[in-house]
Amino acid sequence: MNEKTTARIGSLVVRDAAEADMEAVARIYALHVEHGLATFEEVPPSDEEMRARRLKALAAGAPYLVAEIDGEVVGYCYAAPYHARPAYRHTLEDSVYVGPGFGGRGVGGALLAELIARCEAGPWRWMVAIIGDSGNAASIALHRRCGFEPVGTLRSVGFKLGRWVDTPIMQRALGPGDSQPPEDLTATPET
Repeated sequence: MNEKTTARIGSLVVRDAAEADMEAVARIYALHVEHGLATFEEVPPSDEEMRARRLKALAAGAPYLVAEIDGEVVGYCYAAPYHARPAYRHTLEDSVYVGPGFGGRGVGGALLAELIARCEAGPWRWMVAIIGDSGNAASIALHRRCGFEPVGTLRSVGFKLGRWVDTPIMQRALGPGDSQPPEDLTATPET
């Protein structure tokens, strides 16, 4: 699908996030920040900060999507540059968050599948998932279903909600991956 299309699964719709969606996105993320280990942030960012993060992803040419059911935003995802250094320019990191009560209903899978499809249509070759918590079986399973493979785990690199937390790292190729050189062989200057 290209960035102007919409994916439909039953009453679930995955589409580009709009400015008007960002309040709902911020609410979903705040719950993960305050009560979960999927993110290592400890204070929910403001609506304005979440809007700025969306604009930053879009400025990099990467997708920022929402899932809605019956007009209600129930999840979101986006891709962002994995790291700022020029040699990483062909690699993205994904983030997927689902609202309370919507886990296990295909929301995360629909979001991630559409994100991958859109990223494969771009210049990128790899997608990395840095998953908060080795015990996050749902996220690990979601990424496996979408073609990610585990490549390692950083042990006890975070401390949140009173305990040490690991970050499993998973990765998948986008398009040809590393089977051929990228079309853009020129490095951009570091900023």
